[in-house]
Amino acid sequence: MLNPRQVITALKQNIGKVIVGKDEVIELLLIAMLCKGHVLIEDVPGTGKTTLAGALAKSLDCSFNRIQFTPDVVPSDVTGFTNRTSPKTQSALLEVMEEYQVTVDGVTHPLPKPFMVLATQNPGEFVGTYPLPEAQMDRFFLRISMGYPTLEEEMAVLERFSGTVKPQASLTA
Repeated sequence: MLNPRQVITALKQNIGKVIVGKDEVIELLLIAMLCKGHVLIEDVPGTGKTTLAGALAKSLDCSFNRIQFTPDVVPSDVTGFTNRTSPKTQSALLEVMEEYQVTVDGVTHPLPKPFMVLATQNPGEFVGTYPLPEAQMDRFFLRISMGYPTLEEEMAVLERFSGTVKPQASLTA
């Protein structure tokens, strides 16, 4: 059986197979996970935000679901509510992030553990990007940025992904 330090090292290495040159970002993500916190990853498109979230989930052998928040999203898109209702998506999101549960048709369901929200967002100056309300920002443990890769990192990505490298599942055993 692996000790906690070995598990974290293995997770960092496994995620690093997909996310090139972002060791500090990976470490921050793992710190947030260990602290049971949620993370907002803000950066321009194409920097690997969603790929990072997927690599973490796969490395932990956890499920990964993506919800695209657009102005027409309603609570059922988050919670699976069986009736269409007025857009109160924010309250459904806040319940999930604060209480680690969802309420569907008046029945409360605890979320599986571990549970973590990894939200990605384009910079505020991008057309169609709206600032998150303070009530949502308050739920995030960390707000991080991926940053553009260096030329060397871009070349490593091209070399590494001329084939297909995927993170291994379940390093937690």
